[in-house]
Amino acid sequence: MKVKCLIIGSGPAGYTAAIYASRANLAPVLIEGPQLGGQLTTTTEVENFPGYPDGIDPFTMMDDMRRQAERFGTTFVSGIVTKVEFAAPVTGNPSPVTHKVWVEDTDLYEADAVIIATGASAKYLGIESERTYRGRGVSACATCDGFFYRKKTVAVVGGGDTACEEANYLAGLCEKVYMIVRKPYLRASEIMQQRVLNNPKIEVLFEHNTLQLTGEGKVQGADLIFRKGEPDEAIKHIAIDGFFLAIGHHPNTGLFRDFIALDPEGYIITEGHSTQCYQPVTGNPSPVTPLPGVFAAGDCADPHYRQAVVAAGSGAKAAIEADKYIKSL
Repeated sequence: MKVKCLIIGSGPAGYTAAIYASRANLAPVLIEGPQLGGQLTTTTEVENFPGYPDGIDPFTMMDDMRRQAERFGTTFVSGIVTKVEFAAPVTGNPSPVTHKVWVEDTDLYEADAVIIATGASAKYLGIESERTYRGRGVSACATCDGFFYRKKTVAVVGGGDTACEEANYLAGLCEKVYMIVRKPYLRASEIMQQRVLNNPKIEVLFEHNTLQLTGEGKVQGADLIFRKGEPDEAIKHIAIDGFFLAIGHHPNTGLFRDFIALDPEGYIITEGHSTQCYQPVTGNPSPVTPLPGVFAAGDCADPHYRQAVVAAGSGAKAAIEADKYIKSL
């Protein structure tokens, strides 16, 4: 199928891009992927997105965005993108390039412009109870969910700058914050370490690993092991109401590695304030050649904010830039 604008991803960035692209008469096709609504749907309630003064269920919010895009003419395709071929322009050849995207290895879409909005996934410890309590006390975003734990006790897993930042943020809301750190030291910058260690609401549990989470229907506690594998290892139980992962995110961009420039963490590199993607350059950490017709929006190109409202804004930017590019062909 030949299309003007193809969007990969169904989170706030993808759906917003679809709204803008369809209103620009680009007749976009959106590949929804394995998780409708993206990572936002792993939380319980959204209270910090403009326009919902009473908060909103994330599934309802994402369905609202999807129906809005559908109203203006977006076509939705259920499936997973398994292969791409993004074409770079050939010197001396004025013909516009066509980008190819395969869904489930069989259905080929040829597009003038592609908007990548595949998001990022939080890293989890891998214990079974994380999945059991996901959305019921387990979170990977203190900014998103911390408000629900006001005057309660929570735990933050991690020892880097992100974990320290999350712990300090939660300490401003919660009665007590445990930091569960597997090493005997914090990896964070000196200033972030001092903020944590000097905060009377934060208790750092060095050399501890989480064995399991416990509770009736929601997180109510955690079993930790001190110095796992050592002769003096011991089990410790802490009573908590929330369990926050702060051990990093990984962008869902591996599929595009051969065709667009990524930073060392795998996030898509874009051109300044634009959503324009670059061509990859082997051995060059600062690519300089744009890849016409390919744009990135949302968490897959954002290692800093990871907020739904920011992702939605970048989706609008990507669609506007895709529209200008297509009209220039």
